[in-house]
Amino acid sequence: MEPSTTSQPTKNVFARRMKQKRVERGLSQKQLGIAAGLDVGVASARINRYETGVHSPDYLTALRIAEALGTALPSLYTADDRLLHVIDGYTAADAQTQRMIESLLEPFQSQRAN
Repeated sequence: MEPSTTSQPTKNVFARRMKQKRVERGLSQKQLGIAAGLDVGVASARINRYETGVHSPDYLTALRIAEALGTALPSLYTADDRLLHVIDGYTAADAQTQRMIESLLEPFQSQRAN
């Protein structure tokens, strides 16, 4: 599958995806930071540094940011817009629909193993 966006360093992809999802959800940087468990006094500055790519969050902080945004962590790291659409669709689906998606993918996973 060819990426549908230009290749970017992971740090820039994370920064762009995090900001995109934050804005879509109508959250300020401070609101996101607090929801992700950052200290109130530094929440806005830390999220700003992540969004500008000055710093990258550690794994647990990135996971808490994804949870606060209501998304799966991989969606913040993919540069491929089509894959983002798949990840977001799967995440938003109910358990029955997720199982259906998984069953549709099984034949492709079996092919890769052979």
